[in-house]
Amino acid sequence: MNVSPHLWAPNKSADYQFDDSAMRLERAVSEFRYGRPIVLSGPEGSVAALALDAASPSDFERFARAAGGQHALYLSRHRAARLGLSNADDIAIPARDMDFASASALAYARDSAAQIEWKPATSLMRTAGEVAGLALLLPAMMCVEVPRHARTFAACAEVDHLDLPKSRRMARSFEVVVRTPVPLRDLGDCEFVVFRGGVAQKDQVAIVVGQPDTSGPVPVRIHSSCLTGDLCGSLKCDCGDQLRNGLSSLKEQGGGVLLYLDQEGRGTGIGAKMRAYGYQHEGLDTIDADAELGFGLDERRYDAAVAMLGGLGIGAVNLLTNNPTKVAALLAAGIAVNGRTSVTGRITPDNLEYLRTKTLRAGHALDIDLLTRAATELSDG
Repeated sequence: MNVSPHLWAPNKSADYQFDDSAMRLERAVSEFRYGRPIVLSGPEGSVAALALDAASPSDFERFARAAGGQHALYLSRHRAARLGLSNADDIAIPARDMDFASASALAYARDSAAQIEWKPATSLMRTAGEVAGLALLLPAMMCVEVPRHARTFAACAEVDHLDLPKSRRMARSFEVVVRTPVPLRDLGDCEFVVFRGGVAQKDQVAIVVGQPDTSGPVPVRIHSSCLTGDLCGSLKCDCGDQLRNGLSSLKEQGGGVLLYLDQEGRGTGIGAKMRAYGYQHEGLDTIDADAELGFGLDERRYDAAVAMLGGLGIGAVNLLTNNPTKVAALLAAGIAVNGRTSVTGRITPDNLEYLRTKTLRAGHALDIDLLTRAATELSDG
């Protein structure tokens, strides 16, 4: 069998620059998760970065030796605020005297000392933070400037500062892999449509309920995966209820589509989500728990949802959501949102404060009076 060399061989022509960017970025994501450094290059020079979340103490010490004590700990502005630096953007803390434990404490432990020396993070450090986000790792890493022609990190995967902007075009590049009928309890015959694409070529699933009419607005639910709620029945959230109630609502409306997106923990990944759960157990709300780990209000993106709707021939929707961010994301992508329907779940003592936080701090369209009455009833009961 003859295989075209263009499928694998390096090619420096302009036609292949975007492919080169995607390959570099995906290799860097993989290296980060293996606990190995990557090198990011731009007009101002190069920076080597090691993701603290995936590194071992020996990885940390090896990096510190290679850096010659010139390394710094990069932290996001959200983590900086939790350290008491409320007016800071992303920061870099000199790490010459840090060991693995002290760096980890500054990166994501509660009640870390705020009396620290710091300076603004460079643009390449911030780019490293974005790569960590793609790798579903905490936005905390060791960074050091790499002198021109230095060979210390020559074996590491390299990323150009333009690779991330180019990769954002790839975020909406999805293709249908397979469409298969699947009968579901209480819903009857449905169709599962598997899309593959984006960075790392993830699989995303659309569940088509009934026979929706794509010539007009289609009832659509965009649902982010929640292992604990959807699969295990966690009482800390209402995700499982929203999944099942959303599917039922699609059937009641004569058919529609549920987009099931691989975005655990509001886009932070299952590891960070479990860390945040630990902080919630100590009394923090869901937003402050994520901020403790360096994350913003919501790290999810909806490029995959836009691509999937396009692949299904849907240009207008009636959206089943409580989240105004989802409405804004579709509108910004040119998809008409003709209506919005709330999707609710059961209010319990375990998820009440979670729902209140989403309403009061994240702007979700939930009935605060209903939540208040539920709180009263639960406390009286």
